[in-house]
Parts: sequence; structure tokens; C-alpha cells
Amino acid sequence: MPATTVSQLGTYLKDRRTRLDPATFGFVGGRRRTPGLRREEVAQRANISATWYTWLEQGRGGAPSAEVLGRIADGLMLTESEREHLFMLGLGHPPGVRYKATAGVTPRLQRVLDALEVSPAIVKTALWDVVAWNRAAAVVLTDYSKLPPSERNILRLLFSDSRVRAAQPDWQRVARFVVGAFRADATRAGAGAEITRFVEEMSRLSPEFEKLWLANDVHAYGEGVKRLRHAELGLLELEFSAFGVDGRPDLGMIVFNPVKARDAQRLRAYIEARAAAA
Repeated sequence: MPATTVSQLGTYLKDRRTRLDPATFGFVGGRRRTPGLRREEVAQRANISATWYTWLEQGRGGAPSAEVLGRIADGLMLTESEREHLFMLGLGHPPGVRYKATAGVTPRLQRVLDALEVSPAIVKTALWDVVAWNRAAAVVLTDYSKLPPSERNILRLLFSDSRVRAAQPDWQRVARFVVGAFRADATRAGAGAEITRFVEEMSRLSPEFEKLWLANDVHAYGEGVKRLRHAELGLLELEFSAFGVDGRPDLGMIVFNPVKARDAQRLRAYIEARAAAA
């Protein structure tokens, strides 16, 4: 590593170390000359040599491995952003993706969804579990609040819910695309073990899913047009755009907007009428 980067790494490690409360980790007793954890305590938490960790802070330890950096990051209880910065300093690249299952979104992100009053919008995980949605999505797509969390999965609904299937004018094409996009999303998020379990379950549930999965197609879910046969509004054409959630590679937001002005007017009137009746 360049000398400046080595120095920055050591400074960063020391800064993070001195911000931690020793009592939080059970290190008590004795007066400390400086705040935070001692070097040997960080080394103990990271299961590495205290001498080597000291050299690393002093810029004498050489380039650490990704495994060691990961253990140090855990030992220092770094956030995802702090972990990424540590890896950039130590190795020149971000850490490998670590999939984390999530049960919801932040209130701030939910407010973003709610601000889209007549544009159906959802947030899904890398396994295509829907974890947040707005009123427009509940009215036009699926009212996820009426489903148990375990059933709020786009693939599960597409392959096992007759209502959802009937709403797709070209179900076969949609199913093939969704399976390929799911494969890309889950793999990118590092959800290897989760993919295996989910695919095994879905294959038992639906031979059609199993066939499409074995085709090994991969698709990118970025922008496109979704044709939807709504029970009350009839056939709708909706443009969709997918967005990543910053700092959360496992989450993606999808927003739908009508292609035709007439559909937009009908959709607005329908959503507003449903809101007024609620």
C-alpha cells in the first residue's frame, strides 16, 4: 500500500477504537490514559495478534487480508459505510456483499413512497419480498397489508396466486423475465444460501418456476412497460423504473406510472375515490 494510505488506515483504526466504551464489551477495571478500547482489546475481539494489530495502526503491518479486515470491522462494530471505508483504505476496494434480510424500511423511505400519491411504488428485497408499499400500490397492484409477511413475495404471488396470474396478459413472458431478474438481484446481493432455500421451496410449489429456473436466464430489472389487467380499471399500461436504495444493495424501489394520459386520469380518479371511501 502507498505510505499515505497506510497512514490513513492506522489513523482511522485508532479513531474508531478510541470512540468505543470499554464497559460495553466487558472491559472494566483500571484507569485508562486514553479513551476507548486498548489495542490488545480490539485484537482480542477480532481474534488476531495484538502485536500485529499494533503494527497495523502504526503503519508497519503490511497489507491485511479481507478476512482480517472483516474481523477488525466486526470488533470495532463499524457501520456498513465505515466498513466500506476501512476496506477502501486497507485493500483499495469495497468489501464483498453481505446479504441481510430485512423486515421493513426506514420511516424516511416510507414517506418517499407515500409522497407518490397516484404512482404505485414498492420496495422489495433481493429475494423479491415486498417490505414497503404506498396506497397506490395497494389499490392497483396488491394490498400487501392483507397478506402475512411470508407471502408478500412477488414470485410466490406470480406462480401461486390465481388473481395475480390472471392480471398478467402475457403471464409466460412476465414469469420468465421475473425469474431471470430475481436470479441477478439475489446473486448480486450475495444471498447464496437464501437463494438455495427459496428455489427449493418454489420448485416444490411450482413446476413452472422450476422449469424457468433451470433455464438459467438472467435479466436486468431497470426500466420497461408492464401491462396489467385490473379487475375494475381494465387493461393498463404502466411504465416502471427501478432504483437502488443507497447503502442497501439488498433493497430496490420500483415506481409505476401510466403510459397513456387517459389511463393516468382514470388511475388518479380511482385511487382518490378509494382513499375517500377508506
